[in-house]
Order: sequence, then C-alpha cells, then structure tokens
Amino acid sequence: MSASTRPAENQNFRDFTAARFHMVEGQIRPNKVTDERILEALGRLPREIFVPSPMAGIAYSDEDLQIAPNRYLMEPMVLARLLQEAAIKPGHRVLDIGPTTGYSSAALAALAQEVVAVECDPVLMQKAVFNLETLKITNVEAQLGPLQEGWSHNGPYDIILINGSIDRLPDALAAQLAEGGRLMVVMRHYGPAQAAHTGEARLYEKIHGALSYRPLFDANIKPLPGFSSPAQFKF
Repeated sequence: MSASTRPAENQNFRDFTAARFHMVEGQIRPNKVTDERILEALGRLPREIFVPSPMAGIAYSDEDLQIAPNRYLMEPMVLARLLQEAAIKPGHRVLDIGPTTGYSSAALAALAQEVVAVECDPVLMQKAVFNLETLKITNVEAQLGPLQEGWSHNGPYDIILINGSIDRLPDALAAQLAEGGRLMVVMRHYGPAQAAHTGEARLYEKIHGALSYRPLFDANIKPLPGFSSPAQFKF
C-alpha cells in the first residue's frame, strides 16, 4: 500500500486516551447507552486512525465527519445507540454496509463472531483493510461492491448495519436478513420541496419471513449514496 493511501500512522505522538474517555462518558453514556460491551469497545478503539490525519484532532467530536466526497464517519452517539438496539450477541454474523475506513466494522468485530464489510469505494476499502490489519482484527471480511446489494454470498445475517441515512430500504438487503434478525438504519424524511429532511433511526426485524420496523429515536446523520428514492413529480 502506498503512503498516499494510508491512514495516519503518526499523529504527532498525541495521546487520544482522554478524548476517547470523554467521548464515552460525555457523549455516549449520557445518551442512554448502557451496554458495557459497547462502551468498552468504543473506549478502546482509536477513532483517530480512521480519519484523515489533519482531522485527528476532531475525531472524537459529536458529529458526522466527512472523510471522502459524500462519505462520512457516523456520529459516535448514533452509532453506539444503533449498536445497543441491535442487541448483538457474540455468536452473531453481521453485515456492515458502507463502513468507509472501517471504524464501524472494528466496533462490530468486538461484539460479534463475524463481520462482512461491504464498501463501494476501493480507496476507502483499502484504508479499512489497512486499519483492521493494524489493529489485528481478524474476524472482518472486507468486500468491494455496490452498497445497496449487500453481500448475499455469506448471508443470511443476524444483524445488518447501514452507515448513513437512506430514503428507501433495498429488497436485496432485506432478503439477506436471517429469520429473527435485526437491521439498523436511519431513514430520511423530506420536508416541502425536498428542502430539508429529518431522520428517524429504525430497527427492522424479520419475523416469519416478514419485515416490520419500530422507530427508535431522531437522528439527522448524513446520507449514504446509492439509497435515494426515484424522483417523483407532483402536478
């Protein structure tokens, strides 16, 4: 891997331990995340290596971070709450959609038996693989492909996580959810003239082959490309 595609390996010898602690204790725990497995995993994971080097100083801020054109690292609090609602067990198999540089995959790897990470951007996938190898995480399989198609070859999955807000849930992803499985996502709702949107975190669950959902909380995270609804015109 060339140096130009590597995530930052040297952050000017800065110690991000305090930043991780404050992220967990100041952002995540106060926002109804009580699962100690999640708190411990995010408290150990060096989020600064998953962002471009100039952004290392804001890696733990409570916002979505743009790391490539139209691609973002999800806000830590929203990710943590989705992980908690997913109720991931150590034996679960997880499909991680759009992990960018691999932060969500690394978090999922600490909670589940196996993670399949599907990324459509080859540069981001290369960075994700490098980051996971650097952290010696061995239970994540990275695959390059269209995000909306998932990765049926390894399905079905107990858990599916979509890293960004979407307009519609593709049938291909719903089909890859195992019976009793859970799919975690933020759905966008647009206002008049598509001028603004709100987001709603949802938990989809497959019971007797049918998919239903329940709303969880408001979450206005950045959209994930490839999941827009076809344009509709009203006269």
